[in-house]
Amino acid sequence: MDLNAPDAPRFLTTKEVADLLRVRERKVYDLAGADEIPHRRITGKLLFPREELLDWIEGDRQATALPPVLTGSHDPWLAWAVGASDCGLAVLQNGSAEGLARFAAREAAFCGLHIPEDDGWNVGSVRAQGVRDCVLIGWAIRQRGLLLSPALAADVKDVAALRGQRVVLRQLGAGAAVLLERLLDDAGMALSDLVTGTDVARTEHEAAEAVASGEADAALGLAAMARQFKLGFVPIVEERFDLLVDRAFYFSDPFQRLLQFASTPAALEKARALGGYDVSELGTVRWNGP
Repeated sequence: MDLNAPDAPRFLTTKEVADLLRVRERKVYDLAGADEIPHRRITGKLLFPREELLDWIEGDRQATALPPVLTGSHDPWLAWAVGASDCGLAVLQNGSAEGLARFAAREAAFCGLHIPEDDGWNVGSVRAQGVRDCVLIGWAIRQRGLLLSPALAADVKDVAALRGQRVVLRQLGAGAAVLLERLLDDAGMALSDLVTGTDVARTEHEAAEAVASGEADAALGLAAMARQFKLGFVPIVEERFDLLVDRAFYFSDPFQRLLQFASTPAALEKARALGGYDVSELGTVRWNGP
């Protein structure tokens, strides 16, 4: 359907909107129910005003102006899903803070975040960045804690026990780096109470590899990495890993392909096999930007 044609209907049906956005009709109903898409209820029927819908899709920007790049924090299940779904997205893993800055600078279409806040995760940080025309989508709730070498696994029960131990750090601005400093502060400690090297781990894999290879005694990491590398693990917190997505790009074929693939039995089984993942809120809207 050519929505710009002179004879284009003023209002669209749910099926027509689903075809336009290349999503299932159920998704259109969900968007309308959450007031995230322009709609009207006329004589009990759900209809969508064509002009408002086009303005909503376009916003102030075009999705095509953004590179199809996932920036921000590293998540093992997400990295696997990007490849396994064959969605064609590129990945630039650089930590939550840098990823959010790159997203705000329009250098990427969406961004992975797990930034701890006083009353939750990610939402306040996104608001403070002042980004517009975007939405924060739930990806997973992950179990994070202390990754421990076999020599320390039986003795370390909390962050305070890391005093004087070799701990691999994450890059400045990474969600895990922010969380570690908060945990140390709660324990009355600082980074100076740890033995740290000059190298930092830029991904969850690198942090776990440093402990598994003997380069470090401990790291703040994911339960999934403890399982993969056969490390000791002390659970500390359940964190939210969210995807900040440009609103127009949300409806693009690459992102929809990724999101739909993540709900397949194969993808859900992969999350279960990795361990430490709760994906029950996958795809839910955590925050809808101005």
